[in-house]
Amino acid sequence: MNQAIIFTDREAWDPIRHAVICTALVNGWQVHCSIQGEAIKARFGVAEQPEQFIDLFRLHRWDLEDEFEQMILNEEFDSDGWVVI
Repeated sequence: MNQAIIFTDREAWDPIRHAVICTALVNGWQVHCSIQGEAIKARFGVAEQPEQFIDLFRLHRWDLEDEFEQMILNEEFDSDGWVVI
């Protein structure tokens, strides 16, 4: 685990992005991360309601945070500066 990257425990459903969003602190700077609802369903099972997507995110938090961390280290940001799975 990279101590320069710390994930908060505040995730939420973003109805515009149709994704679960979370925040990482990278050397004191906020980086917004998201995983699309379709990616959650493809990887972890059926979800239709926001609460179900968030529950699946929480069940697989450690793996997702590892993936987000690697993407941050590789500077894989979208045009808005987000890390998106």
